[in-house]
Amino acid sequence: MAAPLAGHTNSYHTYGLDEALAGIAAAGFRGVELSAVPGWTQHLDLSGTEEIRRTLARHGLTAVSLSAHSDLTTREGLQHGVKAVRWAADAGIPIVNTAIGGHASQEENERSFLDNVGKLADAAEAARVIVALEIHGDIMATGEKTLALLRKIGRPNVIKVNYDTGNVEYYGGVRAVDDLPKIAPYVAHVHLKDTMGGRGVWDFPALGSGTVDFARVLEILRRADYTGPYSVELEFQGEPWPSLAEVTAAMRRSYAHLRSLGLP
Repeated sequence: MAAPLAGHTNSYHTYGLDEALAGIAAAGFRGVELSAVPGWTQHLDLSGTEEIRRTLARHGLTAVSLSAHSDLTTREGLQHGVKAVRWAADAGIPIVNTAIGGHASQEENERSFLDNVGKLADAAEAARVIVALEIHGDIMATGEKTLALLRKIGRPNVIKVNYDTGNVEYYGGVRAVDDLPKIAPYVAHVHLKDTMGGRGVWDFPALGSGTVDFARVLEILRRADYTGPYSVELEFQGEPWPSLAEVTAAMRRSYAHLRSLGLP
């Protein structure tokens, strides 16, 4: 059974977890991607699972994934990644999203990443959790660039891709509809993110407001027999973030747009 359409708590970057969950539920979502990203949106400290289980139940939400970006080229970043996959397993969450250089993606070092990723893959395999590396930064700016990296990693059962439809334009300067078919068989998670700015311009509005052709994106994924989570991520024009009411209104418009395209 396909995961429910999810709202990403990172869309509520400057707000608390309870505010994010209330807004996501009010917008119509029944799934949620939780964020535990040090230095950016850390809604969880990964210290236990009982409280988050109760909180999700109160809001009528199911966690489909955990966003736990950290700099996987460093020892500290690897430790956070391993902690995240173990926590996700305890919480019953099947997918952990991360990125090579963490949220900032500065000075990505492929050799250092490859030296560390095997340990993360071992932890994920033991926890029976999928690690989905996000289209993000330089080394994974596009799906096409990512293919070579996946071959170098060589752990296809546990290391897959989180495809971000806005990031591929921001970092790679290419459209999702042109790039996605090349990587679709390796995708385990999708960030549905719109963009209005193109390469290097931070502008990620409500879905249906920008340039991403979500109807074609969804068709490409259907043809690839994709059945994983779809998570809506809005990052607006960065900080200062819109008001809480504006964020929820944008999430509601995004949910309605996807429903109009046939997503359940």
